[in-house]
Amino acid sequence: MGLTWSGGGTGAGALGLLIWAQSPYVVLDTSTYIRWFLWLLVGFFGVFPGIVAYMVWLERKAAARFQDRIGPNRVGPLGLLQPIADALKLITKEDIVPRSADHWVHLLAPVLAMVSAFLVMAVIPFAIKLAPVDLPSGLVYLIAASSISPLGIFLAGWSSRNKYSLLGAMRAVAQLVSYEVPQVLATIPIILWTGSLSLVKIFDHQLDYGWNVFSPPGFLAFLILLIASVAEVNRTPFDLPEAESEIVAGYHTEYSGMRFGLFFLAEYLSVFAVSCLATVLFLGGGTPIPFVTFPTGFMSDNSTLTLILGDLILVTFFLLKVLFFIFVMFWVRATLPRLRVDRLMNFAWKYLVPLSIINILIAGVWFEIVIRGHGEVTLATWLKGFVITGVLTALAIWLVFAVNRKVVERAPLGADWPSVGGSLLVPGGSRAAQLRS
Repeated sequence: MGLTWSGGGTGAGALGLLIWAQSPYVVLDTSTYIRWFLWLLVGFFGVFPGIVAYMVWLERKAAARFQDRIGPNRVGPLGLLQPIADALKLITKEDIVPRSADHWVHLLAPVLAMVSAFLVMAVIPFAIKLAPVDLPSGLVYLIAASSISPLGIFLAGWSSRNKYSLLGAMRAVAQLVSYEVPQVLATIPIILWTGSLSLVKIFDHQLDYGWNVFSPPGFLAFLILLIASVAEVNRTPFDLPEAESEIVAGYHTEYSGMRFGLFFLAEYLSVFAVSCLATVLFLGGGTPIPFVTFPTGFMSDNSTLTLILGDLILVTFFLLKVLFFIFVMFWVRATLPRLRVDRLMNFAWKYLVPLSIINILIAGVWFEIVIRGHGEVTLATWLKGFVITGVLTALAIWLVFAVNRKVVERAPLGADWPSVGGSLLVPGGSRAAQLRS
């Protein structure tokens, strides 16, 4: 019994409108409009801006610990009021628009980026009946909604009439389009195993067959999705669209005040959204233990109290898993340097895409051994599938890396270094002289 649970009573007030049974088919009646309005009001003006504000506080604190600093500690206890002070500063700052900019497009660009991030959250199942909309094709909707973001970024760079902004926007579009391919391919094994595009059905499937990450093709798909998602939200080491050492600040160079704040809000909300997506697809949503139906198993009495207690447990563990993903992104930012742009693109097309395609075939082997024809997974079938697909996954990783390594070895000496006017741009004179000779 999973997120398809239907309550047996009538809810009271806003709580009842939020938690009671949802149908995949939307009926446009008064209660539906009220429920949508409440989700928009609570999410747009309350929950999600608050999440973003304290994600920024958490990142500043985490980065400070990594760098042997203190971090924000002046405004409020432990600096907890610093995000509120920063938000007030952004709201009250002067909004400057370049004279030659396309004013309407310049305004529309951050709005598109923010709307894209908010639309993604509409199909995330946080707990029982705590998905705003349960779409039968929720995963397709999520991918389509997230694809609006590159359009907003490109419009920001183009409308600014600034060469640095345009260069950053073109980088962003090339990067986001490239990494969308392995990101989408990484979800295909989950669709194959579940037989549905609904995120709620994907959650229910993991109650019976365990978390999808506990299989070799599932773990590889999890890693590919995690790497591609970091690139999709422009986080280090994939933050080339806003590389301040090369292009000032990229596509949002000409933005100030709350217009810049909208880009800021969209980026951190996208980080939260992709963390939620990875949690739902691979870590069983809010379930605390794999291969166990707790807490959904004790909710069969259909009482309101049981539903609320179960949802509290699910939401708590869901947010803990999301927090783990967010912390990993903060950790990566504090650890890894920025990739060079050509290597960033090569990594997507030469490593992640081939691995994703091969992993789909391996996921088919797992489906035949473990899932097809089995009412429930047994230890014997799970071990058999783990051994066979584990060997195939290791061979696939070795093959992709070996092929690309041979391609690099066959390249002429110094071909990997950029040149200007015939002179190699190589750090260190001795290395440059050796290559010239």
